Amino acid sequence: MTAASQPAPVGMSIGTVLDRLRPEFPDVTISKIRFLEAEGLVTPERTPSGYRRFSVGDCERLKYVLTAQRDQYLPLKVIKEQLEAGDSGAVEVVPLRHPRALAIAPGLVSPEAFRSDPDARMSRGDLCARAEVEDRFVTELIRAGLLTPGAGGFFNEDSVTLVKTVRDMAGFGLEVRHLRAFKSAADREAGLVAQIAAPVAKGREAGARDRAEELVRELAALSVTLHSCLVKAAVRNALDG
Repeated sequence: MTAASQPAPVGMSIGTVLDRLRPEFPDVTISKIRFLEAEGLVTPERTPSGYRRFSVGDCERLKYVLTAQRDQYLPLKVIKEQLEAGDSGAVEVVPLRHPRALAIAPGLVSPEAFRSDPDARMSRGDLCARAEVEDRFVTELIRAGLLTPGAGGFFNEDSVTLVKTVRDMAGFGLEVRHLRAFKSAADREAGLVAQIAAPVAKGREAGARDRAEELVRELAALSVTLHSCLVKAAVRNALDG
């Protein structure tokens, strides 16, 4: 039987899968589904014309991956290992229904925390009002390099969190100039993440950009968790000493 005469795979289109996933996972996109396919977490069949056809099992597999990311903060590498173990029959893959308490690294930051809405923006006046600070405080943060306006001089939700955090730290007597070390450390961590992600983003395979963005989010989350652990240990040692 030639390829042209083979029956087309029966299943759902990627758009249908997206519609089934979105009620539970509002942030999921077609790019995200394609990225998970590129990572080998789901392998839909293809029609002779090359269109993806997802089975019910594929859809459930995607739900498992998205739930593990959202509720358990698991890296894709770990999720893939779990699924492969289930495929081989080595272990039973139990559907995830509820978040579980993390036994290791409590307070682990989710990669989803590093997603941002490119359309969300606010004026400088709105930022001051939301963060409950004066305009001169924002000016000081910008001059110190701790806060950077986006295109057109607008700010996002992360800007509000940053300004509020610095404001609260100032209540303990810390001045903006004291916080430049945090910015330097963040820049170094971001540089390491970029070194790893840049070659992935430049790849020619489908979904390379999405894969790089996902990698950045996972590494960023891990770096924040590591930073938190190191600060906790250092503070503990300082108090004990």
